[in-house]
Amino acid sequence: MKKFFLTIALVLIVVLVYSYLNYTKILSRNNSIPKSSNSTSKNQKDDLINAPALSVFQENMAVPWAIDFLPNKDMLVTERPGNLKLITNDGKPQTIATLSVKAEGEGGLLGVAVSPDFSHNHDIYLYYTFASKGANNNLNRIVKYKLEDNKLTQEKILVDNIPSGSNHDGGRIKFGPDGYLYITTGDGEQPSLAQSKNTLGGKILRITEDGKPAPNNPFDGKNGNDLVYSYGHRNPQGITWDSNNNLWETEHGRSIPLSGLDEINKIEPGKNYGWPIIQGDETKTGMVTPVLNSTAKVTWAPSGTSFLNGSLFFGGLKGNGLYQYEISTGKLTKHLDGKLGRIREVVVGPDGYLYITTSNTDGRGTPSAGDDKILKVNPEKLSEL
Repeated sequence: MKKFFLTIALVLIVVLVYSYLNYTKILSRNNSIPKSSNSTSKNQKDDLINAPALSVFQENMAVPWAIDFLPNKDMLVTERPGNLKLITNDGKPQTIATLSVKAEGEGGLLGVAVSPDFSHNHDIYLYYTFASKGANNNLNRIVKYKLEDNKLTQEKILVDNIPSGSNHDGGRIKFGPDGYLYITTGDGEQPSLAQSKNTLGGKILRITEDGKPAPNNPFDGKNGNDLVYSYGHRNPQGITWDSNNNLWETEHGRSIPLSGLDEINKIEPGKNYGWPIIQGDETKTGMVTPVLNSTAKVTWAPSGTSFLNGSLFFGGLKGNGLYQYEISTGKLTKHLDGKLGRIREVVVGPDGYLYITTSNTDGRGTPSAGDDKILKVNPEKLSEL
C-alpha cells in the first residue's frame, strides 16, 4: 500500500512539473505578443519635434497594398501584382518573393501580417487572389509561410475559396490584441453573401495562427460558419483596435452612380452590420448602424486604418486624403487633401510615425513622379499637412 501511494505521489509531482513548465511557456508566448501602438511615447515625441511633417520613405512601387513590421523593425510590403518586398528600416528594398496571383480589378496580393510570435516561429500570413477552375474563376485565400533568410517556404493554405469579384475583395489581415488573426472579406459583388452567416463573403473572420476557428467565435458551424466574427459588410478594407482593445472597421459604401455612405463601424462579435439592407443612418432591428458615415454626397473609399493617440487614421482612395476620426469627440478631419492622390494603407510604425502608401498606379488615379510611394507622416505635425 505504501508503494502504491508513493507511485501516485510521484505521478502527481510529474504532472505538476509538466503543467508548470507548459504554463510558463504559454505565459512567455503571450507576453511576446506586441501591443497595439496606442500612443506616441515621450522619447518618440522628442524625436518627432524636429522631424519634418511629411517625408518620402520609398518610391517607384507597383500598387503597394499592405504593410507590417518584423521584430527588427524591417518592413514587409505587398504589391498588388504579386511582389512581397522587405524594406530595411534605413530604406533599402528587396523583393523576397513574387507570387502567382490574379491581379485583376481590386484583386491580387493584398494583406500581410507578421505572427506575434515571429521571433520563435518565423511565420507570416498573406491574403491573395488566385485563379480557380470553377464557374467563378477568381477566389481569395489566406496562406501562412515561413520567412527565413529572406525567403518564403512551407506554404500552408489556412482559409480557402473566399469569394472574389472584379471589386469588393476585402483583403486586410491583422493580429488582434488577443493573438488571433482577423480577416476582412468583401462580398465579391454578390451583396446577398454579406447577409448569409454560412458564407465567407462580406465578413470579418477570426482564426488561430493555424487557421482554426478562434475560441469563442459567435457561430458554431451549425447556426453560421465558425470562422465568422461579424457579417453584413460590403467591402471592409481597414481594421484596428483602440486603447481599450475595441475593434474598429472602415468600409466602402455603395458604388457609382450613387456612391457615398462609406462607414466607420465599431465591431462586436456576432453582430450584423446591415449591408445591403441598411445603409448610412438607416436602422433596422437586429442590425448595427455605422458610428459615422460619409453621407450620400461624399465618398471616402476608406482603406487601411490604424489607431494612434485617441484617433482612428484611415486612407481615402476616392477621397484623396488621410482622414482622422477622434473617437472621444466624433470629430473627423481630413489631412493632405488632394496633395498625394489616392491613399491606401495607413499603419503606425515602431518609430511612432504613420506610414502611408499612395495608390495612383492602380488604374484609377493620376500618377505623379515617383508614384507609387510610401511616406512617413509625423503625427506631431498634422496641422502642417
